[in-house]
Amino acid sequence: MTDAFEADSFANARPAEAPRHCDAPGCTDGGAFPAPRNRDQPRPYRYFCLAHVRAYNAGWDYYRGMNADEIEADRRLDALWRRPTWALGGRGAKAAAASFGFEDPLAAFSELGEDRPRVRRFPPASPEAAAQLDMELDDDFDAADLKMRYKALVKRWHPDANGGSPAAEERLKTINNAYRVLKRALGA
Repeated sequence: MTDAFEADSFANARPAEAPRHCDAPGCTDGGAFPAPRNRDQPRPYRYFCLAHVRAYNAGWDYYRGMNADEIEADRRLDALWRRPTWALGGRGAKAAAASFGFEDPLAAFSELGEDRPRVRRFPPASPEAAAQLDMELDDDFDAADLKMRYKALVKRWHPDANGGSPAAEERLKTINNAYRVLKRALGA
């Protein structure tokens, strides 16, 4: 009984094929080397012997018949593996959640803006914890992080940058108070 696979192990197994003939006109050698037919439809391949596949490859020009703009556009497609792309986050979190088939009634995946009030679920345990929440800092901050965050928040919430808004003024007062509390707690 003959095996359908000619290999020592299953990993190297290949189905037994009838010997191919070279596709070059007048050649009677075996065609063991595949070559694409053209740029738009490479398969099914043409098969050549070694001498003819070398000649075929020497004359192959993938970009034959394309101008410089078409060549550049084709090369850009290769950078993305010729797959479509979409803008990151262009549709918004609500649309993305809806497309995956679930609702977000608690707005856990909603886009929270800087000016939207934050909801505190539990009262902070200490004035330092409250100040940390007001400054929007992580637990592992140091004096340099505090100063950098303070500068960014002052720039964002200064009344002059917000058209004299009373809400921005109140937010800046909260930020200044939180900065004093955290600076004192760090000993800076």
